[in-house]
Amino acid sequence: MSSSDIFFGELLGTAVLILLGCGVVAGNVLRKSKSFDAGWLAITFGWGIGVLSGFYVSTQLSGAHLNPAVTLGIAIDSGEWNDVPTYVAGQLVGAMLGATLVWLAYYGHFLAHLEHREVVGGSRTPGPKAFDAGADREERREPTRDEPGPVLGVFATAPEIRNSVQNVATEIIGTAVLVLLVLGIGLNDGLTVSGTGGLMVALVVVGIGLSLGGPTGYAINPARDLGPRLVHALLPLPNKGSSDWGYAWVPIVGPLVGAALAAGIHGLLF
Repeated sequence: MSSSDIFFGELLGTAVLILLGCGVVAGNVLRKSKSFDAGWLAITFGWGIGVLSGFYVSTQLSGAHLNPAVTLGIAIDSGEWNDVPTYVAGQLVGAMLGATLVWLAYYGHFLAHLEHREVVGGSRTPGPKAFDAGADREERREPTRDEPGPVLGVFATAPEIRNSVQNVATEIIGTAVLVLLVLGIGLNDGLTVSGTGGLMVALVVVGIGLSLGGPTGYAINPARDLGPRLVHALLPLPNKGSSDWGYAWVPIVGPLVGAALAAGIHGLLF
């Protein structure tokens, strides 16, 4: 694979992953969407289908890593590091492109949501309770400086309970499961050649979301979180609130540590 194949393959695959993944969250969060409040099951399957789609559109070009943590795990396991920067660059640019496409697809819905009186409470930016459909107006409060804005969840992850140790541990565990599976599939040429491995990874991403996604929103992918978070910070959305940069290191450090741990375990066992 040439460097251009790797870069554009990862860009395309990650853009599709983020478009479908963040897209299902947008449909769930934004009030005027037909899929508003569809629930966690819809979100987890939406992300799984995003992984599957991203895999199949890019695997012939770049091998479809779609995730710096996966790239790191494979590099540690194989000892091949030359293409790591190209993979990561394509993934980050692709994640930003995918998030931008979600904004374009839901442009009017973002505006309607962020102008809704139950969301913004007049001229104020809401705290967490403000986008609960049944929240009373008197329960709304001014957010702290780093509190996530009302549509940040469409783009990036945030924990339900802010505890750095627990949040990082959750991301480490979830990513380790993912990378162990990816490295295990690499041992089976039949799964790799047939493309069945991509389906297995997608299903495991659904499983991670259902089993381990509750505490942090299961980023398990630094580019998936950082790229869309940058887009949220740059987009001209009214009343969008903070991009929560105080938390942004967790979905970067946790997945990378989890990937390194998984590669170490895989190397010892196999």
